Amino acid sequence: MNRSLSRFLPGIPLLALLSGCTGGGGPATPPPVGAPPEAATPRAGAPPEATYRLFVGAESADRIHLLRFGPGGVEVERTTDIGRLPTEVEGPHGVAVSPDGRFLYMTTGHGVPDGHFWKFDAGTGESVAEPIPLGRFPATLDLTPDGLYAFVVNFNLHGAMVPSTMSVVFTPDVVEVARIELCVMPHGARTHPRGTHVYTVCMMDDQLVEVDTRTFHVSRRFSVAQGEEGPIAPGEHAGMDHAALEVGDDAAPMSATCSPTWAQPGADGSRIYVACNRSDEILEIESEGWQLLRRFQTGRGPYNLAVSTDGRLLVVTLKQGNGIEVIDLDSGASLATLPTSTTVVHGVTLSPDNRYAFVSVEGVGAEPGKVDIFDLRSFERTGTVEVGQQASGIAFFRMDPS
Repeated sequence: MNRSLSRFLPGIPLLALLSGCTGGGGPATPPPVGAPPEAATPRAGAPPEATYRLFVGAESADRIHLLRFGPGGVEVERTTDIGRLPTEVEGPHGVAVSPDGRFLYMTTGHGVPDGHFWKFDAGTGESVAEPIPLGRFPATLDLTPDGLYAFVVNFNLHGAMVPSTMSVVFTPDVVEVARIELCVMPHGARTHPRGTHVYTVCMMDDQLVEVDTRTFHVSRRFSVAQGEEGPIAPGEHAGMDHAALEVGDDAAPMSATCSPTWAQPGADGSRIYVACNRSDEILEIESEGWQLLRRFQTGRGPYNLAVSTDGRLLVVTLKQGNGIEVIDLDSGASLATLPTSTTVVHGVTLSPDNRYAFVSVEGVGAEPGKVDIFDLRSFERTGTVEVGQQASGIAFFRMDPS
């Protein structure tokens, strides 16, 4: 379980917390995580032919780590302590790198009164702008392809479960220019490859939400509730009775049948993939026709998603399954399910050459967070490095010839 949930919401029963971030349905025992099927038997992976750098946040340590992975292995190249108040755990959660590689953007989920949006020089790690406050619990963020706008979902862990928002930040001046009402507990944010829309999901409303990046308004909604998958008519804002989702209501988690945690456009934007954390499946939705095309069963608790640039592979983190799953998008077949080095799997980012998947794993208690590296050719874990506690948001920085 994401420790930030229990730490900041002591009044919510454990069952209510598990529904969104650890799932509430499915088998009591996770399916085995181990070697891939016989058709995808691992072969000895060749060493990397380039040097890869990426950023990862440590949510319970208030640190951002720059990692380097190359022929010599993987190491922490630089650590940046963040935060405005030395006595407050502010929780770096979302990270993104500008398309030109100059800037690192980050959200902190907590603070006084709420979390903030930060801008750093990616090369030096120095802050280049005063952080600005957003909504309650700013979480995942993504950028438009030109890097001018950041879209941040305000997850809102605090108080009653009422519809929360998405903040739009103009990155050159670090100014919030819009705040869009979405749904209850929006989570994940990924932009269409053409930059026309950004997609998020509502964990407690069982919805996929599309936001127009030109008008800063919700353009469409799609129900991902089991047996009710399909477009939501304009004007039907809420997917559920919010009065039944008050803090402390033990029945609230049972309302969501999918409990989506991520929406990921495909490489060409023609498909949107939604992770149903509760029902252990991925939904494939046609972006133009706005209809359900396929569903893929997964291991326990799909959480975050990444698609290869060639559109061939979908990599799924299994938050309760303690591993990742690799799906062939042409056939829909699962190519491999691979264990991570510790528990509570979080985010994933892929290298531009589609060779490696970099996976953040939170760990539990005083255990350090970790980043695991998986070779997508040989289907094996080729490296692990310890970072600060509760490794969370992860973003690729750059790839250099070795």
